[in-house]
Amino acid sequence: MTEIVKESVTTQNEGQVEAVTTETKREASGFQTIEYVIYFLFGTLDMFLIFRLLLKLTGANASSGFVNFIYDITKIFILPFQGIFNGGTAQNLETTSVFEPSVLIALVVYAVIAWGIVKLIRIFSGEKQD
Repeated sequence: MTEIVKESVTTQNEGQVEAVTTETKREASGFQTIEYVIYFLFGTLDMFLIFRLLLKLTGANASSGFVNFIYDITKIFILPFQGIFNGGTAQNLETTSVFEPSVLIALVVYAVIAWGIVKLIRIFSGEKQD
């Protein structure tokens, strides 16, 4: 990972104005790269969980390929949180929209886990943090 920082300096000497532009190249350390990867992976997981929440809320057809794909991928990640809240059942009634509070809990828990892992990496890296 590389970050390029451009700096412009304008000086005035005896009526003359001189502008100088310099470029500084900074590279991310190995620990910073690991942090970026962790945030990317957990961000992708949260994105899939948000898709699941929205698809369930809108009553998406589970036989659709995309909807089935999202449900299959996220099933394993919401499994630890199912059963926290009592589920409602309705006999002889057709429901199309379902709210899964376990998905909201999973979103928060996985975000906190990602944040905690990154904080641990920063502690063990020994680098001075801003």
